[in-house]
Amino acid sequence: MKAIVDCNSFYCSCERLFRPELSSKPVVVLSNNDGCIVSRTDEAKNLGVGMAAPYYQNKEVIEKNNIAVFSSNYNLYGDLGMRVMDTLRELVGAHRVEVYSVDEAFLDLSMIPDERLTDATIQIRETVEQWTGIMVSVGVAPTKVLAKVANRLSKKNKVKTNCVLVLETEDKIREALLKTDVADIWGIGYRYAVKLKEMFGIFNAWQLSRMSTEWARKNLGGVVGMRLIKELNGEPCVEMKAPLKTKKMIATTRMFGIPVYDIISLKEAVATYISRAAEKLRRQYSAASFINVFVVTNEYKTGQYEYNPQTNGTHIRLPKPTAYTSELIKYAVPLVEKIYKPGPKYLKAGVMLGGIVPDMSIQGNLFFSETKNCERKLMDMVDNINFSQRHDVLKFAASGTSRNWKMRQEMRSPRYTTRWNELYEVS
Repeated sequence: MKAIVDCNSFYCSCERLFRPELSSKPVVVLSNNDGCIVSRTDEAKNLGVGMAAPYYQNKEVIEKNNIAVFSSNYNLYGDLGMRVMDTLRELVGAHRVEVYSVDEAFLDLSMIPDERLTDATIQIRETVEQWTGIMVSVGVAPTKVLAKVANRLSKKNKVKTNCVLVLETEDKIREALLKTDVADIWGIGYRYAVKLKEMFGIFNAWQLSRMSTEWARKNLGGVVGMRLIKELNGEPCVEMKAPLKTKKMIATTRMFGIPVYDIISLKEAVATYISRAAEKLRRQYSAASFINVFVVTNEYKTGQYEYNPQTNGTHIRLPKPTAYTSELIKYAVPLVEKIYKPGPKYLKAGVMLGGIVPDMSIQGNLFFSETKNCERKLMDMVDNINFSQRHDVLKFAASGTSRNWKMRQEMRSPRYTTRWNELYEVS
C-alpha cells in the first residue's frame, strides 16, 4: 500500500505554529512580492477568499473579516518542511519515503498488514503533528494515484475523516472514485478534463477507470494515460522513487521587488542568484559545467508576461566544471548583455546550473596555479561565515550593495527557526 502525507494549508500552518491565537482564525499567505494568495486556511476559504487570486482583488474581504495576512517566509517553511520529512523517515524508514514537494511525501506502507493500516496511519499523523506542530492529512491506497484521491477526500471533510482515509477494499475505492471529479485526478490537467467531459461524457474518476487502456493510449496521452487507467484500477505503475543524493540541475530565480529597466540591476540580480546557486552546488559537493540565464519581461503593447527562450534566455558551456562563485559570475554576467534590450519592464531573472558532476571527479590542470586549485577551501570559508552570520556578510562586488530590486516581503513574519535574533520567545 502507498500513502501520501500532505500538510494542511502548509504555509498558513507554519505561521499559525508560532501564533497560537490564530489557530481558529482565517489566515492567508502571499506569493513573491506580496502578489497573489498562495495559501489559505479553511476559514479564509469559507469567507470567499480566492486561491491564486491577486491580493488586491481580495483586499476588501480580507480587511472586512480581519484575516491575518503574511508574506511568504521561505526560510521558515523550508525548515519546518524538512522537519516533517525527517519525522516521516524516522517513523517508516528513509528508504520508504519519497519527498514529492516541500509539504508532501509518498510513503511505502507495504510492511503494514491491511487490518492495521488505519491505526498505523492515524499514529503517523498524530506523531507528525506532535513532533512538528504541523497538521497533516494522509491518504492510503494500493497506488499513488488512488492515494492522491484518498488524500483529497480526507481533506474535504476533515471532521468526518479525522484527516485520514484508507482505501483498502474495492467498495471503498469505488465510492471514492465516484466522489472525485475527473478534473481532480492527479495527472489530469485542465485541458484533458474539458476534453473528457465534452467529448466523452466522463465526469468522475469512476467513469474514467472503466475505460480501456487501448482507449487511453489513443485519447489520454499514450503510455501516460494507460498507466493512469491502471493506477485507478489498483494496479501500481508509478513506483516509489529512490531519493536523489544530488540534484541534476540547480536553479535560482526570483521576481523583482520593483520593475527593473537598467542592465546594471539585471547584472547584479544575476550575480546574486549565481551566488545562491553556487552555495547549493557546493553543499552537495558538485560542480557545474553549464550556465543558463533568463529574464521575464512585461511588454507594453500586450501588457502580458513574456518569456521566449530564444530571445529572453541564453546559455554557455564552461571550459571546465566549477563551483567557484567568482568563476561562475565571470561567465554568467556577460550573458545578460546578450539578452538585455532597452525599454521593456523586467519583472524577473533567473539562473540555472547544469552539467553537474561530483567535484572530486574534475580532472586537474597543470597550467592552473595552486591558488586556483584551492578555490574550494576559500568558498567553504565564505559559506561558513555567511551561514553563521546570515545576510550575506561576505559577497562579491558584482552582486551590488543597495539591491533595490530585491523581492518585496512587507508582511513577513520572523524566521523563528533559522535566525538567532528572530528565535521565538517564550515568556
